[in-house]
Amino acid sequence: MTKEYGLPCPVAKTLDVIGERWTLLIIRDLLSLGPRKYVELSQSLHGIAPNVLSDRLKLLETHGIVEREYYEEHPPRALYRLTRRGADLRTVLLALLQWGNRHLYDGVVAVHATCGHDLTLDTVCEECGESVRPNDRRIDYRKREAARAVGITL
Repeated sequence: MTKEYGLPCPVAKTLDVIGERWTLLIIRDLLSLGPRKYVELSQSLHGIAPNVLSDRLKLLETHGIVEREYYEEHPPRALYRLTRRGADLRTVLLALLQWGNRHLYDGVVAVHATCGHDLTLDTVCEECGESVRPNDRRIDYRKREAARAVGITL
């Protein structure tokens, strides 16, 4: 059973689903390597216990991030792939990759497949298409309960 933050916050609610140890690494492998068999995930995630891998895959499947496709019935064997919802985590993984490269381990980089140059994340206004600098951003609380959770009164 996973522990939940129980907070009215999109970051906390996301961490309720993908914040446990190994979960983002499973997503990383499915994003970068494509659909994988259980045994392939187990091999690429050195040190993960079989019960932990099973639990994480079940949690991701329950939340619609991963789907399972059986390729053998007896014994049951499945191929795991990201759903569209799971693939939407690509930007999160790219942000973590860039932060990790900058501060912890500069050994892996995402590159543009066409020209081979490094990728960077950019925050763009969805209305006008303008690139937005960090000082020109703010967080708006659309729900009173979310604002209260961080000590803001609306």
